[in-house]
Amino acid sequence: MADQQEQEFIRLMNENMGIAHKVASIYYPDINDREDIIQEMMYQLWKAFPGFAGLSKFSTWMYRVCLNTVLSFKRKESRRIPLSFTPYQEEIASRDEPDKKEEIKLLLKAIGTLSPLNKAIILLYLEDISYDEIAVITGLTKSNVGVRLVRIKKELEEKLSTNIKSVDNVT
Repeated sequence: MADQQEQEFIRLMNENMGIAHKVASIYYPDINDREDIIQEMMYQLWKAFPGFAGLSKFSTWMYRVCLNTVLSFKRKESRRIPLSFTPYQEEIASRDEPDKKEEIKLLLKAIGTLSPLNKAIILLYLEDISYDEIAVITGLTKSNVGVRLVRIKKELEEKLSTNIKSVDNVT
């Protein structure tokens, strides 16, 4: 990359770094996994930047690259044999994460149960990305995005109401 192009890449990355963190946190609850995938996203963005033609907003392009990176990693992971942690190891890992409000935890847990594409759609929706941009990023039609969002919201509502009822029954 030419020096001027490198400077532009760095400037745009500094302005939009939150996108990579948001995408990573939706797909990877573990902080170490998030750091790994963010590093891979940066590499993929760096490689693809010379091809960024400016036909869409940089943030739209960045969401697409980050989501494609995560989804390809998820496909590769699904072929691997998962390692299981002992309860002690899980307890240690959970101490590292800052406390979040219970509602946010429940929402993130519910979002975590969605399919990879539906996670991407709801993430973009929660970021106030327009249906048109979500369609560009995901490769779906605008109307398909709308239909999926209605279904996703209904699914999340059901999951959250079930979680809230089960929490109420415990207390």
